[in-house]
Amino acid sequence: MIRTVDSPSHVSAPVLAAYRYCETVTGQQARNFAYGIRLLPTPKRRAMSALYALSRRVDDIGDGDLADDVKLARLDETRALLARVREGGVAEDDTDPVAVALAHAAGAFPIPLGGLDELIDGVRMDVRGETYETWDDLKVYCRCVAGAIGRLSLGVFGTEPGARGAERAAEYADTLGLALQLTNILRDVREDAQGGRTYLPSDDLAKFGCSAGFDGPTPPEGSDFAGLVHFEVRRARALFAEGYQLLPMLDRRSGACVAAMAGIYRRLLDRIARDPEAVLRGRVSLPGHEKAYVAVRGLSGLDTRHVTRHGSGRSVRRRA
Repeated sequence: MIRTVDSPSHVSAPVLAAYRYCETVTGQQARNFAYGIRLLPTPKRRAMSALYALSRRVDDIGDGDLADDVKLARLDETRALLARVREGGVAEDDTDPVAVALAHAAGAFPIPLGGLDELIDGVRMDVRGETYETWDDLKVYCRCVAGAIGRLSLGVFGTEPGARGAERAAEYADTLGLALQLTNILRDVREDAQGGRTYLPSDDLAKFGCSAGFDGPTPPEGSDFAGLVHFEVRRARALFAEGYQLLPMLDRRSGACVAAMAGIYRRLLDRIARDPEAVLRGRVSLPGHEKAYVAVRGLSGLDTRHVTRHGSGRSVRRRA
């Protein structure tokens, strides 16, 4: 069982200001993430914002226009900052608000900060321009950049006392992260190609005649692009089905947060499945009212009750 530590009722002014900064970053940058964490009680919401703000910083280094050697140096600096947080070396009056907020969150909750080191490892893969031959190869990357975030988040959520199967909670959180990341990869396939990145396994690309890449608004000539997308969608849905088994292990509001974030991505996946070539024409997204509906659905506990009854995400997938 993973327990959370109750945050102290009083938060000092410098720490509160640091959290507010992180919440502002989250609100401005995390379109889907923000819909989920707003369902959390204040201490958990603040801690999740601190995790997001640091993760956003790492991602921005990888996605920026700096030279690769400068990016790697910046990532090393961020890793050194994490070491200071881990060692208790960040004071409340530190000039870096993300470090202040993260240090406070790590003191209030059992957050496995090594997950942020894994995120840095994943972004280093991006900087080096790594490609992936097989799904097993891609899973390594996805676990670094997304599975680790699931495990970090679980440190904030905790599991309910006596929750059945809680010893597998971290595994399910990791699997949900993989499902979200594979959905992201499908959504961003053309954008990534234009940036010189290919994430889908080259074995899969070859199988469906898509090895030429996706640098235009139409699939490669003679390819079975729809077949490729549906193949990856089935893989992502299986990951969602397994990862959803985390929900009954969480308290109501943490479960609502996870169900909302995962639900948004599952609906996005359904949109991609209905019109695979849409990802080549532009960015596929959900309208705000649909995200709000998913958040309300998560807060109702409907998805959690389905998983509890059926032991998997299959019923949830049909009803979404």
